[in-house]
Amino acid sequence: MPIRPLRINPLRRAMSALLAVTSLLAMAPMQAQAADFPSRPISLVVGYPPGGSNDILARLVAPRLADILGTSVVVENRAGANGTIGATFVARSAPDGYTLLAASASPIAITPQTMRSAPFDPVKDFAAINTVGLVPEAIAIGPNLKVETLAELIALAREKEVTLSSSGTGGLPHLTIELLKKAAGGNILHVPYRGAGPAIVDTLAGHVDGIVMDLTPLQSQIQSGALKALAVTSAQRVDFLPDVPTAQENLPGFDVVNWFGLFAPAKTPPEVVRRISDALVSVVNEPAIREQLTRNAVIASTYGTPAGFQEFFNKDVARWGAVIKDANVPLSD
Repeated sequence: MPIRPLRINPLRRAMSALLAVTSLLAMAPMQAQAADFPSRPISLVVGYPPGGSNDILARLVAPRLADILGTSVVVENRAGANGTIGATFVARSAPDGYTLLAASASPIAITPQTMRSAPFDPVKDFAAINTVGLVPEAIAIGPNLKVETLAELIALAREKEVTLSSSGTGGLPHLTIELLKKAAGGNILHVPYRGAGPAIVDTLAGHVDGIVMDLTPLQSQIQSGALKALAVTSAQRVDFLPDVPTAQENLPGFDVVNWFGLFAPAKTPPEVVRRISDALVSVVNEPAIREQLTRNAVIASTYGTPAGFQEFFNKDVARWGAVIKDANVPLSD
């Protein structure tokens, strides 16, 4: 039996060709924009008020990032909902590299998982660019609490209620407090504030017993003696506060380290993401910047490629999701 040649419907062939041309035409402007990037100012969005670690680090890297990219990089504070207002704004922005998010783990990897209806998906709605550094949490007390060690704090919390402030509900400091609460048998009350500044002010005034927060905004208060640091939450003691023990010295396995990095909206052209990443790595590797990071209690750290950071970020989202579930953190509306 002879084999009949395959017959292709002319209309179907024409439609396929049209779709291919349309796809190429749609990609052309994006490729042109990537080639010209950057041709206008870049907004670097921070989801917190001025004064917190996210804001401090964004303003530290922005000027040199602007120099390397050849355009202005403007830090824009869009505070609220523990950083998720700013993150949501970036997630819904045009994926062209001109609106970026400067964020730590709290507003993008953790807080959305503590919400009943999250405004964005951390993994699907963002493209990870690169990190700037790592920041341990600090557990510190104000003037009214008379304890000398983390062990004494936990022992006191087993006798009476101890109040600990943080920069907001659902972030990394909040989860650190939840882990302390579990270790102390539940008699620790989390007092969330709208940002680092107000939490520090009220802790210094004695309105709350202590504070858990990124080390960056607390370092000067600790070094001056206004706040007493009981522990840092990194695996090893930090060079800039060598006398402050780690939480693991009292609570084995207690390891909570924050990170700070830049993100773009999902579907931002890979060439644009890579260019910003290369510029950021160059900034972090400058000796003057690394010195300033150390002064701000940040351990400089970057990835070789955006893909490396993306892989870490995806795993970190999953890790904190498991902690939230295990700690029975109540979901917010």
